[in-house]
This record gives sequence, C-alpha cells and structure tokens, in this order.
Amino acid sequence: MLDAAQPIPRSTGVHAAVDLPFDQKHLDNLLEAANVDILLVTSKHNIQYMLGGYRFFFFDQFDAIGVTRYLPIIIYPKGRPDRAVYVGNAMEDSEAENGRFWCPTVETSSWGTLDATELAIDHIRRIMPSNARIGVEFSFFPADAMDALRSGLSDCRIVDSHLPLERLRAVKTPDELALIREASDRVVEAMLATFAYCCSGITKRDVSARLRQEELSRGLNFDYCLITAGSGPNRAPSDQIINSGDIISLDSGGRYGGYIGDLCRMGIVGRPDAELEDSLGWVEAVQQVARTPIRPGMLGKEVFAVVKDVLSSSPHSANTHFVAHGVGIIGHEAPRLSDRGPVTYPAYDANLPLQAGMVLSIETTLMHPRRGFIKLEDTVVVTETGWEAFGDKGRGWNCAVSTA
Repeated sequence: MLDAAQPIPRSTGVHAAVDLPFDQKHLDNLLEAANVDILLVTSKHNIQYMLGGYRFFFFDQFDAIGVTRYLPIIIYPKGRPDRAVYVGNAMEDSEAENGRFWCPTVETSSWGTLDATELAIDHIRRIMPSNARIGVEFSFFPADAMDALRSGLSDCRIVDSHLPLERLRAVKTPDELALIREASDRVVEAMLATFAYCCSGITKRDVSARLRQEELSRGLNFDYCLITAGSGPNRAPSDQIINSGDIISLDSGGRYGGYIGDLCRMGIVGRPDAELEDSLGWVEAVQQVARTPIRPGMLGKEVFAVVKDVLSSSPHSANTHFVAHGVGIIGHEAPRLSDRGPVTYPAYDANLPLQAGMVLSIETTLMHPRRGFIKLEDTVVVTETGWEAFGDKGRGWNCAVSTA
C-alpha cells in the first residue's frame, strides 16, 4: 500500500540504511499474514529486538518522567525498511550521533506519550495512504497515546500486532543463544556463591541482597529473587530468620545483553538427610524425563505428555507441579506450550512442531507437606539434533555452613 513516489519525511537525523538486525522477509510474511500494512513497535523488549540489542540507558529501569512517560516508537512499513522511522526521546540525539539506529529516519525530539505519538502520526500520514491497517502493541501503548492515534488516523484501522512480533522472536539466532547461555551460566554461578554465603542467623532479605550483588558482579542486570527458606512456601524476601537445617530455594532472573537467565536451584544450611535427597531426586527425575525427548518436530504439548505417566506414578504426584514455557528477551514468551500454567495465555504452540533455536524453561516444583518448597528450573534449547541445557550445574543440594 506504499506510494513509492512520496518522499521520505524529514527528521532531526537521517542515517543511511544498514543490514537489518532481524529477518526482514520473515517479518514481512508475518505482517502479510496478519494483514498489517505498517507496524508500530513500542515495548522495550521489541524495540530492543528490532534495533539489535538497543535499550536507551536513561530509561532502562523506569519510564516515568514529569507528568508523562518515555514512549519510543519504531514505525516499520511492511516491505519498506527504507521508510522506517525511529521516534525517540530528545536525549537520544547522542545515541543517534553514535549510530545506534538502523532506521533511515530518526526523530529525537519527544519527551512524552503525546508528542511522540503526534510525530508518529505525521510520519505515517506522509508514507501511508488512508485506510491502512496499523499494527500496534495494545498491551504496551498508553491510553492517551492510543486516543491520539485513533483521532489522528481515524480513517485507518488499528489492530493488535503482538502475535507477529512474538513469532518473529520465537526462534533464536546463534548470537541470541550465546547471550542466553551466558545469562544462564552466570545466574547459576551467582546462586552457588550465594548458597556458600548462607548460614544460620541471616534473613531471607540478606540472602536476596547477596544474590543481587553476586549477579551484578558477574555483569548481569538483576531482575528478581524468589526465595523460600525452611518448611514454608512464602517466596518473598523478608526478615524471616534462616536456621540451621533449613532448606533454601533461589529462583532468579538475571539479564545479560538483554536476555534472561531464569533458573532455580536448592541449598541447605547443613547437610540433607535421606528424605531430602529422595525429594530433590524426584524433582530431578521429572526434569530429566521432560527434556530427554525434546527435538525439532516434536509438538509443543508433548513436553507435558512425556511427564504425565511419571507424575501419576509417584507418591509425590499430588504435591508436584510441572510447567514448561518459552524464555528469551522476556519470561513466558514463544513457544507457548500450554494454557494451564501459572501465567495464562493461548497455547499457540501446543500443536505446532518445536524448531531448532527455540528456548524452553522447564520447571518442577514439589511442595513437600513437611519439608518445604523444593524446585528445579532449567533452560533447555532445541538444537538440530535434540536439545542442550544451559547453566546445567548446581542441581543437587548446595550445602552452606550451619553457623555464622
């Protein structure tokens, strides 16, 4: 629907096009299937993906400023990357000078949602005819910006573009896999160092703070720490005192180069007894059964099917929960294998074949009625010949000293 005779719009910065950091043909095919003429990308994770890893450092941890918020926008006309536009914050002019944007047209003059949207509307009017179908990330487009977009482009149809963008990211490149490997390895290394620090008398909050420090020292961006201690299921950092003999679960996400390492490992202040060894051994057995048949061509739902018999045949089954989901730039991204997990969404990939380059997070949790919360979470990559696990160490009981 593009009119090739129309000029490229003027902007605060115009840069020559370079090789795109994503598969343009794949994106164009996805947009064609979704009947989208022009794509507006506004989420930080998809901005990062489309710009080859870029995140504006000033707003990396927050969005709010003044009475509004940061709203970066990539405008991508289907099939015409030469007409793409990046609308950024006024402070991103320095990033433009550093050549961080492949988009031929770069606008770095906005400070909030409405001025950014008005710039986007102006550019869309220049390069698109009326009645175009505009794909927008509904979950990542503020209400005031959406009102302005609908008003300024009232003759166009605005549709959700979540699915094309997610499918674009579903299969990871070798470079992405290298980042996920590093993130996973470093998160586990940080956990092992944290378990070694644990002792009776410290609090869950102390342990969480130590894990944050260990992840940051390894070049990770710390995202969260879900922590249990003793026989309770509470997973929030708190002033709960850790005692000798307590088991500890650390479930943490840390980002490296924008990609998440999301794993869970177990520790104990002291030494595990036979019952604890048996319990964690059961969780480990489920994890191994789940990963063993993974390969290209395997239907997504089969990951759950292969553990069904194992789960039903154990006395632990009533207290065990298994889930598998995709992971990459965000948690619970494609492939989406089930609609029955703790995070609900359509099971888009349940009846689709897994592909080499997809990344799965596989997790088994035993809520032991007396001993507490026992869990392993692993990162497993679908390879051309089967699977490979990243960060695959520290899987047993990681023992800490018993006294301060």
